[in-house]
Amino acid sequence: MALVHLVIVLALLEFFAFGAAVGKARGTYHLAAPATTGHEMFERYYRVQMNTLELLVMLVPAMWLFARYLSPAAAAGLGALYLLGRLVYFVAYVKDPKTRSLGFALSIGPILLLMLGALFGAARAAWHHP
Repeated sequence: MALVHLVIVLALLEFFAFGAAVGKARGTYHLAAPATTGHEMFERYYRVQMNTLELLVMLVPAMWLFARYLSPAAAAGLGALYLLGRLVYFVAYVKDPKTRSLGFALSIGPILLLMLGALFGAARAAWHHP
């Protein structure tokens, strides 16, 4: 489970870094808090951060459950793929939001696999040990 925990902490650190990028963009594009609109480039950074937050809500419990019922190593591997996907998404979305598809697929794909695996594993455990 240590690999799963490591990947989760890396995902949280990645989210923290995206938040720092939003803060920097707020200053660069002169957008005072609490505004979240007003300059397209700032809005790109902000949307990456918010989309990442939306996905973290699914990633973390799905990784734990997948690791518990199926395989910690596979859960960590899928989580690592998610981390790469988020980085690709960040770079692409900030450059041109129309190019975000690969990063999004590399982010959401692992989460879907983790959730389906967690569902399968939990259902199997419930069936065998009611």
